[in-house]
Parts: sequence; structure tokens; C-alpha cells
Amino acid sequence: MVDLEQDDDFQGDPLAHAGLDTLAIRAGQRRSAEGEHAEAIFPTSSYVFANAAEAADRFSGAQPGNVYSRYTNPTVRMFEERIAALEGAEQAVATASGMAAILSTCIALLQAGDHVVCSRDVFGTTRVLFNKYLSKLGIRADFVPVTEFDAWRQAICAETRLLFLETPSNPLGEVADIARLAELAHRHQALLVVDNCFCTPALQKPLDLGADIIIHSATKYLDGQGRCLGGVALGRQQQMEEVLGFIRSAGPTMSPFNAWVFLKGLETLRLRMEAHSANAMELALWLQQQPAVDRVFYGGLPTHPGHELAARQQRAFGGVLSFRVRGGRQQAWTLIDSTRILSLTANLGDVKTTIVHPATTTHGRLTDEERNQAGITENLVRVAVGLEDIEDIKADLARGLTRI
Repeated sequence: MVDLEQDDDFQGDPLAHAGLDTLAIRAGQRRSAEGEHAEAIFPTSSYVFANAAEAADRFSGAQPGNVYSRYTNPTVRMFEERIAALEGAEQAVATASGMAAILSTCIALLQAGDHVVCSRDVFGTTRVLFNKYLSKLGIRADFVPVTEFDAWRQAICAETRLLFLETPSNPLGEVADIARLAELAHRHQALLVVDNCFCTPALQKPLDLGADIIIHSATKYLDGQGRCLGGVALGRQQQMEEVLGFIRSAGPTMSPFNAWVFLKGLETLRLRMEAHSANAMELALWLQQQPAVDRVFYGGLPTHPGHELAARQQRAFGGVLSFRVRGGRQQAWTLIDSTRILSLTANLGDVKTTIVHPATTTHGRLTDEERNQAGITENLVRVAVGLEDIEDIKADLARGLTRI
């Protein structure tokens, strides 16, 4: 009979050396006394304590445990621990949306007088957050081309505390050298924050490349079916405890139900990301051959300026591509309005293929100058390639391309 108490293989964390797929399915799960196989949802606002002393110890932090679902909930904690395991982070903090994750990180780690260097190729609302709202708190941001290392270096000043970027960028798929920017940030005692939304840990691990903090809009690929809003910040415990402190006070909290949905989404993350990438690669090659298409932006294409770098720091090239049609806004809108299968929506990361005109939607709140700097032209169309039959996606786009 095996003595399990003396069996080294039985002791310790069984997931300590587990692969990505195993972590995506098993990490973070805690079963209740009911012994449920699937993760449980805890839709409760508060928790009952055994006595007054326990309540005091929970609120003070002297005793671990649940206090109030604004910042402690078992389902949310399971999601946080699972995504932290996938990204190789010490701690994750879940939020109500991806933008809430960015806001919470900045408010928690920056103060009046601090300076941020941000890539100008980020999601339009991220620029609005820095320019319109964080600036009111005395936090100044400068924007630089994500691929121009010298521009990053020259923008750093004595007050710089944080470098922020998306890679690949939205929507042109430009690729930044994470390791090189991490070294630059650390040389100036700043943190490197990487929005890993387009790749997820299935395709890219920014912390392994030297980044300090990762941001996700869980709304996108972590869910995978366009069902819920959510976000998460990940990194070292020292920084994440500060972010959690802001969540506790301000309340941009992830709901238990949404956390449960994201847990289910993570279970198929790698399989979906590889399928998205395969479909996007085939579509990008097909679009290059279409007479009505002027240029295709996708990191998987050898013609893309960031192709070699993306091939080094990513496992695959993701599901988002964009392209410029020959003409202007009217031609782009004609293409979009001619589709019958693709969903006209600004969301991405869905099993359903989505199509959008960035200049008038996702980046519509930017000034004309800001859009021009970011390469968001009137003839640009973004497609987040889903998991439908690729020939059906091609046929749907061909319907509009023939009308340009």
C-alpha cells in the first residue's frame, strides 16, 4: 500500500509544472463542501462571520478570508488565480472592464506630477483616458510610435514612471520589442505595462520578456464568445496589492457571474487562439490578392514590418487584421454594409467574425491629427477573424469588394 504522506509525487502543488492547457482548465479551482466538479458561482454581496472577533480580523486583514464582494469573492478569486497561472504572474486583480483595469493600475501606481510614455497606436479610449481624465489628476502622458525605439528613449524624462503599450497594436498590428522596452524602462526606474489583449498568454508571455504588468480586456479572447465585460491587471504582488487597494475603495469590480464565464472561456483559450490565427493568416493572404484592397496589415505576413519580431516573441499571429481599400470612407462603408455574415460591431475576440470602421468607431473620439499619427485612415477596415468556415468569411467580404 502506498503511503501518501511519504510520497513525494503526492505532496506539494500538482500544477507546479503543468502545461498551459492544464492550467487553463484546472488552476485556481477550489471546491466547496458540496464537491461540485465545475467551478461554483458565489452571487453574494457579503459574508457571515462566526463571531465579532472573526469579523474584526477579516476586516483588518489579520485573518484571510472573504469580507465583501467588492474585493473578495471566491469565483472572482478563481479567475484571478487561473489567469495569473497562465501569464506567470504573482497576482492578478480582476476588474469590471479592460478600461477599468488600465484606470485602476494608473490610479494605484501613479500620482500628480508623474509622467507616462504611451504608444500612440493604442485603443482610442485608452488615449482619451490619459489625455482627458488622468491629466486632470496631474498625470501627464506623451505618445510615441510603438515601433520607434529612439522615440521612446527621447520621451522619457525624470518624472517618467510608466511605459504603456499594446503589442500587437490596434488596429494595424504593429509589434513592439517588449524585452528592449523593458530594459529601457528599468534603466529609468519605470514600469513597463503591456496590453496583451490581442495575443493572450496562449500566444505571448510579456512577463517572461521583462514586462512588469499585463493588462487584459477579458471581454475579448479570454471570454471568446462576446458575452461579458471584464478586465484584469497582472504582475508582482507588490504592485497588484496597490491595485487591489484601489478596487476595494473605488469599486470597479468584476461580478461573480462574469468571472465564472471567463473561467469557462479560459478552458479553450489555446485551441481558439490557434484557430483564430490560422483563419486570419489565410484571410490575410487572400486579401492581398484582391484588386480592391490597397494594403493588408497582419503580423503573419512576411511583408509586415514587424513580422520577424512577432515570430520571435509570439507563438502565432492572432486573429485581428486590418486592410485599406482603394478609395476612402465611402468605399470602406460600402464593403462593410455589403457583408451578410460578419457582425458589424467594435468588439473583437469572438468566435463570430466582426468588422468595423475604426476611424468612425473605435478611434472616433480622437482628433484628426491623432488618427493620422496612428495611421487610422478613412479607408481602413478592421476584421477580427472568427471561427466560421474561412471560405464563408472570404465570400462575405468578396460581396463588398466587388462593389468598390
